[in-house]
Amino acid sequence: MNHHRSSAAPLALVWAAVIVYASLFPFEGWRWPPGVPAWQLMRLPWPRYFIPFDIVSNLLGYAPLGFLLALARLRHGAALLPAWAGAALAALLLSYAMEVTQHLLPLRVPSLLDWVLNTAGGALGAVLAAAFRALGLLARWQALRERWLARGSGGALALLLLWPVALLFPTPLPLGLGQIGPELHQWLAAAFDGVPWAEPLAFWLQAGVDADTASAQSPLAEGLTVALGLLAPCLLAFSASHRGWRRAWLVLGASALGLGATMLSNALSFGPDHALAWRTSANTLALLVGALAALALAGLDSRRAGGLALVALTGLVALVHQAPTDPYYAQSLQDWEQGRFIRFHGLAQWLGWLWPYGAIAWVLAKLGERSADDRR
Repeated sequence: MNHHRSSAAPLALVWAAVIVYASLFPFEGWRWPPGVPAWQLMRLPWPRYFIPFDIVSNLLGYAPLGFLLALARLRHGAALLPAWAGAALAALLLSYAMEVTQHLLPLRVPSLLDWVLNTAGGALGAVLAAAFRALGLLARWQALRERWLARGSGGALALLLLWPVALLFPTPLPLGLGQIGPELHQWLAAAFDGVPWAEPLAFWLQAGVDADTASAQSPLAEGLTVALGLLAPCLLAFSASHRGWRRAWLVLGASALGLGATMLSNALSFGPDHALAWRTSANTLALLVGALAALALAGLDSRRAGGLALVALTGLVALVHQAPTDPYYAQSLQDWEQGRFIRFHGLAQWLGWLWPYGAIAWVLAKLGERSADDRR
């Protein structure tokens, strides 16, 4: 098989980050166990009791990692056995590192059984990837991908697959990703609070926090934010795809995924009866405008689509930081962050904050590659 840039590699990195987050959360109370030598931390105890949910989650939690790692190796031309062995070994080492590190967290309990289950899950995921290769499914996927996407689009594909997951964390406006500014203000304000030499900086940061909570946005700006929230991923898809009628299906698919993820987010936060609480005439019109704009721009070549994607993503980030924090949004954040979705909120939260910036980085890198090719 030819070497290809696979979206499996960046997705595997994202999943590994999820595992680290879930294994070490809440990242508080770090301490060395009293009287325990370093070598003894390398030993993992067998658990005294067994929880069925933990057994299943530890087995299945590492399966996607093994699958994605093996898939990335296979897509880059590795043989079946080295791809499987590399993925299984990576799962084994990551799990062991997480279990050993849990010795330093009083709220976490390291376990030899967890390590065994994690390693088995990673190995099973790698076996599934090998089965996909043996059944010819990877070749079919590659042929399908080449019909829809241009070469070197693995990063964009990973971002597009992660986009609906990012939307599951509550957003200030429908499809309004990237509002990390208030959190950065709060983190920095807390870090410099009480530091004598940093009092002016702490005062400025606290003023920024107050401004974030009190900010307002005009109806036109809100509508533009929602429209760009749909237009930006569509333009990202155009920059990674071939021109043609298939781009209309990309717009329809993005619209369906965006609406579905937004409804699911509201259902998780407020209950199934409130899945459509976000729907207003203004938001509906903004989504329609975003979809029509995407269809109107579907004929652009990939370079111009990338340039406009950069503009749309930058505009989205700028506008979403002006969005107000209403009581319902604040309540939904509190429900997620105080334990209601504690096993999942970290992934969606970070994706929701960082997705536009990852997309901007990919577009800039892609435009830079094309500029270098043009100069040759």
